[in-house]
Amino acid sequence: MYLGIDLGTSGVKALLMDHAQKIVASGHGALDVSRPHHGWSEQNPADWISATEEAIGELKAKHPKELGAIKGIGLSGQMHGATLLDDRDQVLRPCILWNDTRSFAEAAALDADPRFRKITGNIVFPGFTAPKLAWVKNNEPEVFAKIAKVLLPKDFLRLWLTGEHISEMSDSAGTSWLDVANRRWSPDLLAATDLDERHMPSLVEGTERAGTLRAELAAKWGINGSVVVAGGAGDNAASACGMGIVKPGHAFVSLGTSGVLFASNGSYLPNPESAVHTFCHALPDTWHQMGVILSATDSLNWLSEITGKSAAELTQELGDELKAPTGVSFLPYLSGERTPHNDASIRGVFAGLGHESDRAALTQAVLEGVSFAFRDSLEALKTAGTTLSRVTAIGGGSRSRYWLKSIATALGVPVDIPADGDFGAAFGAARLGLIAAENVDPFAVCAAPETAETIEPDARQTDAYSNAYQRYRALYPAIRGVSS
Repeated sequence: MYLGIDLGTSGVKALLMDHAQKIVASGHGALDVSRPHHGWSEQNPADWISATEEAIGELKAKHPKELGAIKGIGLSGQMHGATLLDDRDQVLRPCILWNDTRSFAEAAALDADPRFRKITGNIVFPGFTAPKLAWVKNNEPEVFAKIAKVLLPKDFLRLWLTGEHISEMSDSAGTSWLDVANRRWSPDLLAATDLDERHMPSLVEGTERAGTLRAELAAKWGINGSVVVAGGAGDNAASACGMGIVKPGHAFVSLGTSGVLFASNGSYLPNPESAVHTFCHALPDTWHQMGVILSATDSLNWLSEITGKSAAELTQELGDELKAPTGVSFLPYLSGERTPHNDASIRGVFAGLGHESDRAALTQAVLEGVSFAFRDSLEALKTAGTTLSRVTAIGGGSRSRYWLKSIATALGVPVDIPADGDFGAAFGAARLGLIAAENVDPFAVCAAPETAETIEPDARQTDAYSNAYQRYRALYPAIRGVSS
């Protein structure tokens, strides 16, 4: 048996998989996000451990024999979080999360240093780890002085599981400290934030062994024998492993809290000016590019809270057939935006509202706005040298056929829906656990699932969507500087 642990923003998922990659069961532990100030987003790392124990406890209660047969564990997690430890591995402050934008000034200062884009292949975004450390140094110097190790969220779980300070390439590529082409820490970039390699975990590939489960935890969970913990992956790379998106030209669109358009690459293809992320993949000698939307299903959830209707009720009001845009536009910048604008202070807007704009029109505009944000990412990927002919849909929002029709039409490419199954980050992490434990071919393990259905672009709405996208594109420069 193999265990995949995915540390998300809203919870921890533990997924149990057998050697034939059949999913046996999964458990869950919930998490909350603290927002003590505008633009802040934090979690207590101790809560990650509690949620993981809850998720694994659920598995133990229902499947003790299978849990006891685990030979490999893979880890996946939310990226970019700054988990700061002292020389006794004690947490110094709450973890600053990926969607925290407080370090926008520090990010701009680091990005102005040409070494960062040259070495990392990426813009220094406020959500990345390095500017968060610069913010801590500027605003909490007493905390900064005590830092012995900086870990990413999933690697804090690894420390608890194994006692080791280890990370891997895909997650570390989102710190702004990694030499992404050469897959190693950059001493120059660390020095630019008054750190050095002693503050960093050691690095392995996502498919490699990265520690062994502590005997205390193995006994607690009823596991006999040694259990290998794999390097694992950042959440998007892990999802790609779960979906079999590991070869050049393969791509997925993820409709989760945030939105991701992810393309696998066989070589390093940086183009930071496009605000596309160029990161290492979880498999050796592979990379990936992705455009990132900070508020995807979060946008619909926001409207749900405002209207008192569930997200499912809102989308059901639209029916099954894709409608032409109404003239109401929505920019989904509720917490700023990454691709293509790299703007932490921009905020969302509705435009084109009239007396006739009812709840359904607002819902339709929100879905279209997120679809057009994905189109922005597609255009950015094109400028970075990647052309997509189709994408596979994952994430909670992909349950809405209407939304997938909107995305297919906005992107102008077919959207594949995988056959029933859980092919997300926890499954990808379990696959990495299998690869590390058994030393098998990662490309053979990370096969793509069968396609249950393909949603084609709606030719009847192509022109209307094209016009609506041009209106959408015109809104950002019109509101920049007045919406923050």
